[in-house]
Amino acid sequence: MTGLGFDPLLPWSLVAAVAGIALLIALWSLWRGLRGWAWRGLAGLAAAAALAGPALESGIRNKLSDIVILLDDRSASQSLPGRTEQTDAAIGQLTRQLSALPDTEIRRVTVADDPDGTLIGAALSRALAAEPQARVAGLIAVTDGLAHDAPLLPIDAPAPVHLLKTGQPGDWDRRLVIEEAPAYGLIDQPVTIRLRVEDQGAVPPEIAGTPARLHVLVDGEEDRSLDLPPGVPLDLPVVPEHAGQNVVSIGFDAPDAAVPELTDRNNAVALQIQGVRDRLRVLLVSGEPHAGERTWRNLLKSDANVDLIHFTILRPPDKMDAVPVDEMSLIAFPTQELFMERIRDFDLIIFDRYRVRGILMPQYFDNIRRYVEEGGAVLVSAGPEMSTVESLNLSPMGMILPGRPTGRIFEEPFLPRLTEEGLRHPVTAGLSGAPTEGSETHWGRWLRMSQVIPNPRAQVVMTGAGDEPLLIMDRVGKGRVAMLTSDQVWLWGRGFEGGGPQLELLRRIAHWSMKEPELEEEALLADVASGLTVTITRRTMAERAKPVRITGPDGTIRTLDLTEAGPGRFTARWTAPEPGLYRLTDGEITRVMALGPAAPREFEETVATSSALGPLVEKTRGAVLDLSAGIPDLRTVREGRPAHGRGVAGDWIAITPRGAASTSGITHQPILPPWGWLLLVAGLALAGWLSEGRGWSGIRRA
Repeated sequence: MTGLGFDPLLPWSLVAAVAGIALLIALWSLWRGLRGWAWRGLAGLAAAAALAGPALESGIRNKLSDIVILLDDRSASQSLPGRTEQTDAAIGQLTRQLSALPDTEIRRVTVADDPDGTLIGAALSRALAAEPQARVAGLIAVTDGLAHDAPLLPIDAPAPVHLLKTGQPGDWDRRLVIEEAPAYGLIDQPVTIRLRVEDQGAVPPEIAGTPARLHVLVDGEEDRSLDLPPGVPLDLPVVPEHAGQNVVSIGFDAPDAAVPELTDRNNAVALQIQGVRDRLRVLLVSGEPHAGERTWRNLLKSDANVDLIHFTILRPPDKMDAVPVDEMSLIAFPTQELFMERIRDFDLIIFDRYRVRGILMPQYFDNIRRYVEEGGAVLVSAGPEMSTVESLNLSPMGMILPGRPTGRIFEEPFLPRLTEEGLRHPVTAGLSGAPTEGSETHWGRWLRMSQVIPNPRAQVVMTGAGDEPLLIMDRVGKGRVAMLTSDQVWLWGRGFEGGGPQLELLRRIAHWSMKEPELEEEALLADVASGLTVTITRRTMAERAKPVRITGPDGTIRTLDLTEAGPGRFTARWTAPEPGLYRLTDGEITRVMALGPAAPREFEETVATSSALGPLVEKTRGAVLDLSAGIPDLRTVREGRPAHGRGVAGDWIAITPRGAASTSGITHQPILPPWGWLLLVAGLALAGWLSEGRGWSGIRRA
């Protein structure tokens, strides 16, 4: 390879100045009519050229090999029936054919499985950016064409791009598509999930148009079933039943066809809807003014999410003060409205030192009993009245109370302590400053409590004087009842003898009564730590926890043993093998857990397609071929010629050799040596002088 180069002796600006002066002198001589103007101009230009230092540069040209990028798609969708074998055969044959071509290198790019799908666009862009564009002779992609990052595909390519598509012409699939789904929903209020069933590919005639039988499960429990034809959108109402995570699983059985669908992994989805309460509605009835009444009011009013209705009975019917009712400013107690008409509007009813004195009729107490059995909650904070003939135990509510008073009252200081059950129960477990065995720490003392005999099914979590029950909790029907047998909890709030966790305890009792999931004593929890790693926790009142059986999205079953992490808490850390919908059960509690999407992105669409790579292939004049028809032959063609076609033996694709080369060992040879330039300039100057006439004339006369 030879070219012209320069090695100027002076800066280019001075060289240009010399050439300019030479041209000006030549033009001036022409204007004056001097016959030697041309020779003088050439002499000046020759002097400028000598200063520029022209030279011949030559180097050694080294031919570079061509590069072919071979993309090997090994994403999850390529594991569908038959595709792995097609890919292996195509990659093997193409590798052999490319290796047989002279001066050709293979750059194999493998697209692995990724939670975000098949990232072909990013893989091709990185591969092209890593290679010199002048050496790329072709790109061959062996894939099903399901690219989930199509916007990242290279806009252009310097060589033909060929798509060899896996799959079969008869492939088809039926999938469940979620168009809209809420992330949050109000408890006991319906939210709408918009979905549809979609058929793709060569759907068998016996399946086309037939409805799919949808099964809707909420937290693992069958909710309903319905038929939905393909392509018809459906607004499905779902009601979150509790606070926290509500897992809604929707799916249908695989259609019964002679040609089975590609996969049933996209026949089900799992949605997580966080149940939130609009407002917690609490009714607080104080039987009389007392020091602890403000404690309950402050607790409930401190929570902006609580709507509180509080009544304090200041003038009971048996109070005889001769003051006419119409002269009092007291608000009448709307008993009929609260306990008959609107009782089910409340999430919790609290009776604080309430005495049965004829204000509430027996039918009201009976209605409260039914309210609890149907899912309501009652909390009783009892004082001395519990041991009298005015006790709530003697009303129809006595059937649901967790304990029966004996009539005895302890008027003596005592230290509240947690029982064995209390150490396990989430309401009392982990209370700040809780006394532990062998330690000298303790909460402040209380001064009074009633003696109560707990029901056999009730749980005593705290004891007081003489180890008698202080806090009793029980479940009645679908509802819950809790009882504090002392009205002295307010002493903790005043810091008496160091105080105690007053607000924390009362808040936990109230929220347990309203069925907050975090305070369930029997619960199976799954917290996703990161990715597919899960911490499984079994909370129980028993001394041991059974192993947890985990059913994966593919139907495989694993058994996981739990280890004790604390009183009533058993945990295990587990990593799932893949995203999907998992069912956890220990034989008593069942929980559904969604890791990532229930149908991974790889299986949202499974029928092979060229929609993503097709525009790039068409722009580079490449080919889209189905491997089901055979593996094409490989040829080489010149740039601009068709890069694919059909021959006698079948289809063929081609790469375009680029003929790229590199140059090394450059030599620099001046056109003339310095003395040669001197002779040239002198000769041209002499020729100009002689051409002026006098020199030539004198020579002729001589």
